[in-house]
Amino acid sequence: MKNARRSYYSLTLGALAMLVIAGCSSEASIGGISPQKMADSLHAVMEADRTVYTRLIVNRLQNEEKVIKASEHWKDDKALVLPAQMFRFGAERVAENEAGFSYSLQSLWPVNKQNAPKTEAEKTGLKFIAENPGKNYYTEEKLGGVNYFTAVYPDVAVAPACTTCHNKHKDSPRSDFKIGEVMGGVVIRIPLEKS
Repeated sequence: MKNARRSYYSLTLGALAMLVIAGCSSEASIGGISPQKMADSLHAVMEADRTVYTRLIVNRLQNEEKVIKASEHWKDDKALVLPAQMFRFGAERVAENEAGFSYSLQSLWPVNKQNAPKTEAEKTGLKFIAENPGKNYYTEEKLGGVNYFTAVYPDVAVAPACTTCHNKHKDSPRSDFKIGEVMGGVVIRIPLEKS
């Protein structure tokens, strides 16, 4: 079963990568997959991995079993990597591999200022998902002379580890997050043309 699941994910991600390499406009589709469908599929994998890591690793080991803490200074503290850091490390690895798309975790209330929105699409998208729980935001934008399909998905607090960390952090601009509430967003960019 595990090998079948691994093969399925490999084929799915491989097909998505081929779509990115081929390039297309947001109106077009290749093999029946539009940029929005591709972004939705990528986000489904990212969201699942992020939720599993947060609930089954960080929340369980830190909050429930009190075995090990998670820390933004994980190396020095010999601690677990925070879920946001794990997500960023994955995004950096994808960028190193030149997968043809990019993603990041951003927030209107970032603990780390580098995770604040920078483009108008990011600002508008993060505001939209915060005001419309459960909805995604889709647009196109031009950056560095390249047209992108940009999608913003809500990133919600899935465990007490999320809310406790953000609400008590000295650099957090908010201290009132609740489980199930939008804390930020996942921004996925797919180029609409070959660069």
